[in-house]
Amino acid sequence: MANSTIAAGDTPIVTRRRKVVSRRRRRVQDALVAYSFIAPNFLGFAVFTLGPILFAFVLAFMHWDGSNAMTFAGLDNFWRLFEDKAFIAAFWNTIIYTVVSVPATLACALGLAILLNQKILGRDFFRTAMFFPYVASLVAVAVVWNMIFNPEMGPVNMLLYTLGLDPKDMPGWAADRHWAMVTVILFGVWKSMGYFMVIYLAGLQGINSELYEAADLDGANAWQKFLYVTVPQLGPTTFFVTVMLTIQSFKVFDQIYMITQGGPGTSTLVLVYHIYNEAFVSWDLGYSSMIALVLFFLVLGITVIQFRRQKED
Repeated sequence: MANSTIAAGDTPIVTRRRKVVSRRRRRVQDALVAYSFIAPNFLGFAVFTLGPILFAFVLAFMHWDGSNAMTFAGLDNFWRLFEDKAFIAAFWNTIIYTVVSVPATLACALGLAILLNQKILGRDFFRTAMFFPYVASLVAVAVVWNMIFNPEMGPVNMLLYTLGLDPKDMPGWAADRHWAMVTVILFGVWKSMGYFMVIYLAGLQGINSELYEAADLDGANAWQKFLYVTVPQLGPTTFFVTVMLTIQSFKVFDQIYMITQGGPGTSTLVLVYHIYNEAFVSWDLGYSSMIALVLFFLVLGITVIQFRRQKED
């Protein structure tokens, strides 16, 4: 009786404490459940992505060939960048590739999206056809691309010859140091524009049709509706596409490897391919990590600038 009386007297306090403890236990249990779902993915990310990234940051300040012991290099790898002609060529080639391919891909993707957003015959087929290069095997597509742009027997040069171009003035495409970058850029635009076309299609279908009706009532023509309705409404989509294209262009590697291997000379050598050469051909892992570090901060800086400009706009 005494115990029950004391318990009854303390019921509000005890109940309140029990509720607090119960809430805490429930929160801990919910957190453990959530972490149990996240853990496998996070462990994979930590082991295969975060760990190598942090190791590369450390390795950038080391001398290491992958077999002998590491030695501290300080800033030697960084100062070496300014004396490396291949790095300077790769840096400017990457900038050129990005500056040309990003607006070209964006314009082609937007143009295709606007065209294939109309009610035209075979629209679904053409949407699929435009998206196909993005999902097709890169090896197969690169082989076909090299055949199409073959300087001697390719259909592109045969067409130019039929149109009256002198054989001496024919582009050498991937075999010519003056045309190799053009070839790689055309390949990149052709392969990527279908994917970003799909993103633009989603953006176009999200535009309120009443805006176009209001523009029609104001007497706006097709160009004015595009300029003052479509472009502003696609602003967030264009920002996303621009950021993704910029990052993709700075880390371009596979098409360079398959089409030109960085040549002729260093005409198509880009930063990621230079990292590959230094790391897995020359086995200078410290120096290749320093190039990767520079590329990381370059992409990070440009992305931050893009986000700040978007906020200001």
